[in-house]
Amino acid sequence: MTQIAIDAAFDSGNIDVLAIDGGNARLAIRKDHNSEFAQWFHFRVTGAAGQDLTLRLTGLNHSAYPGGWPGYDACVSEDREYWARAASAFDKDADEGTLTIRYTPASNVAWFAYFAPYSMERHHDLVAEAAACEGVELVRLATTLDGQPLDMLEMGEGETQVWLYARQHPGETQAEWWMEGALECLTDPVDPVARALRKHCRLHIVPNCNPDGSRRGHLRTNAVGTNLNREWISPSAEKSPEVLAIRNRMDETGVDFAMDVHGDEAIPAVFLAGFEGIPGWTDAQGERFYRYQRILDRRTPDFQTRLGYPKSAPGKANLSISTNQVAQRFGCCAMTLEMPYKDLADFPEPEQGWSPERCKLLARDCLAALVEWLESEEA
Repeated sequence: MTQIAIDAAFDSGNIDVLAIDGGNARLAIRKDHNSEFAQWFHFRVTGAAGQDLTLRLTGLNHSAYPGGWPGYDACVSEDREYWARAASAFDKDADEGTLTIRYTPASNVAWFAYFAPYSMERHHDLVAEAAACEGVELVRLATTLDGQPLDMLEMGEGETQVWLYARQHPGETQAEWWMEGALECLTDPVDPVARALRKHCRLHIVPNCNPDGSRRGHLRTNAVGTNLNREWISPSAEKSPEVLAIRNRMDETGVDFAMDVHGDEAIPAVFLAGFEGIPGWTDAQGERFYRYQRILDRRTPDFQTRLGYPKSAPGKANLSISTNQVAQRFGCCAMTLEMPYKDLADFPEPEQGWSPERCKLLARDCLAALVEWLESEEA
């Protein structure tokens, strides 16, 4: 049996190798820098062509979301383009919680990740391609603590101010796959959804709110261990320059519609979270959110309303969270879109589970729902 090698010293890599014996490995996930969050993993296995691999990720009872492991299958790719699922099983009583991944590679290299990675190199390609399209303006919002650019793309000639932003939590790579689908739609000169939105809206799009955490292989935090989606009351240049720059730009433009795109570890569904419980809540403002939710539910079987987060009680919303702060600050329709790491319980696709391809398709459905929502606003 050939001795395998395991590497993670690359963009978004995250794993500690505890032991290797032939095709068996005992592994652990590193915590985010200056943080207790740990859930994202991304590593490469070499030297295993035709060999049965058994990879054990240990200590998961102490991960950020232990409820995310039961029923979860790890993502695997041999070409870093097509991501399938490797048979995985979680045992909470083994080695403080162990996910055992079993896979037999056809080639001499296989990549494993919590979800299909979205590299910073691909991010820059996405931004460059969109910025080269007619009518698209690239805005460099800020410099991150690691010295990376925080980029925004703006387009459209309308008066309705639409904000789409993703990956506050860097390990939620579903969010930037969604953004890739959204930008492919919005920059298509003949797509009717794109044409309608560019005519009626001014779109402000931040494909990756957390470049530092993305490159470092973090789950939820930036370079200094800050959870950006808990910084929206009082962001600072020292801890959360990303949120500070985005919120300042929102203050300049105003916001009529906002979608913050995320992934959820435990819930096997696509769902929306609203802003119930904000101090300024009105039924009319809330109905604008519920109307969008009904439209999206009608448009795609990949979306549902049965599973999701509990609603905050009146006056009890956490205003440090983006959606609540934006809805309160601007009196607008704001929401958080959540996609799963697992497959959909109600609409499974066993080979890939929830996948980059489905993220991108969902993005166009979300944009088409926005067109319909805008039309109902005007009616």
